[in-house]
Amino acid sequence: MNKKRQTMITMTGYIGFFLLTAAIIMAGVLIYSPVAQASGGNEAVIAGVMLAVIVVLAFICTLVDFLRRKYTVDKPVQEILDGVKRMASGDFSAKLSPSHSYENYNSFDLIKDHINTLAEELSETEIFRNDFIANVSHEIKTPLSVIRNYACAIQKEDISDDVKKQYAQVLTQAADRLSALVTNILSLNKLENQKILPRPEKLDVSELLRERIVQLEDTFEKKDLDFDCDIDDITAYADAGLLEIVWNNLLSNAIKFTPAGGEIFISLKEEDRFITLSVKDTGCGMSAETGEHIFDKFYQGDTSHSSEGNGLGLALVKKVVDILGGEIGVESSPGKGSTFTVKLRKAETNA
Repeated sequence: MNKKRQTMITMTGYIGFFLLTAAIIMAGVLIYSPVAQASGGNEAVIAGVMLAVIVVLAFICTLVDFLRRKYTVDKPVQEILDGVKRMASGDFSAKLSPSHSYENYNSFDLIKDHINTLAEELSETEIFRNDFIANVSHEIKTPLSVIRNYACAIQKEDISDDVKKQYAQVLTQAADRLSALVTNILSLNKLENQKILPRPEKLDVSELLRERIVQLEDTFEKKDLDFDCDIDDITAYADAGLLEIVWNNLLSNAIKFTPAGGEIFISLKEEDRFITLSVKDTGCGMSAETGEHIFDKFYQGDTSHSSEGNGLGLALVKKVVDILGGEIGVESSPGKGSTFTVKLRKAETNA
């Protein structure tokens, strides 16, 4: 409801109160003359009658105000208090019904509407929190179970040194996965609570990307992946830490979902004051339905690779891109690979 409409409703209430007060005064004035004539001008009688009249009119006024407050103030206030108490106890299904139709909303109806909106948002937050805790518990439980089982197995005396080495590698991988999960959760929490703000500095963005690709060269070779690059020389003001989150997760994601012998193409271009990164792979690809949820926390469209990640990488990338005011999109189809494209605005100065 707009302010003009709300002001009109408030003025109507003031006018009603004014008219009631004027009616009471007028009633007293009209009654005075007949009383004076009937009493023959006896001031004591006039005073007594007028006192009685004033008491009756005051009682009527008080009764009217009591009923008005009971149904227009006390009742909606109690409904609001009951609704807030239910929300405070964790019941976000509470819905407060406005007392008037929308075009006749008053301030209490607006408060109820806002409380209903708040309850819906808190309900969604509670669902997300429960899902988040369940997902984190599951993701932590898996590597811990692996660590426990293999730690017990490696203590057996009848296993060879080679098997012990294999078990030790599995333990290391599980520990690394657990460490990555904790790191991603902490990073995502800081990003969502705005505890990490961009700290731009003049960077050779292209060199930063090349360094990350070189660090992954052994991984490319180990998986027998062909990779090609088309990287422009770009210098811009940017936050190296946030850019590394984007580089690391998109490249790691491409490697994870591309089978041995596949190809990965990495492109970094400067286009009309924008920096555009494109990572294309020939992996398993994804359906349109999967693509709609690919940036959700803990979502893993291809569960066959669940042991290689925790479903937080792309959620981190999306959050970073949002903080930097950029855009991210994906083009993909099952069996034909995926192309992730990130578009970031290029800053000219360290503002």
